[in-house]
Amino acid sequence: MTVEVALAVMAGARVEHLAICDGDDENTGCVSLAQLAGLRESAAYTDRVRLRDVLDGGAAGTVAA
Repeated sequence: MTVEVALAVMAGARVEHLAICDGDDENTGCVSLAQLAGLRESAAYTDRVRLRDVLDGGAAGTVAA
């Protein structure tokens, strides 16, 4: 899931946090609306950044949960 999709889901659900699960429904992390909004405003952001990149500390590692 991309950061943009996650932000849209969170806005629609009116939640502040999103739990991230893997293919086996195991919790792999949590991100906040503030973290993702901050990432979207950063120079490291592109529309291809995925939540797994944020959790893994990849290109968007400054916002790791």
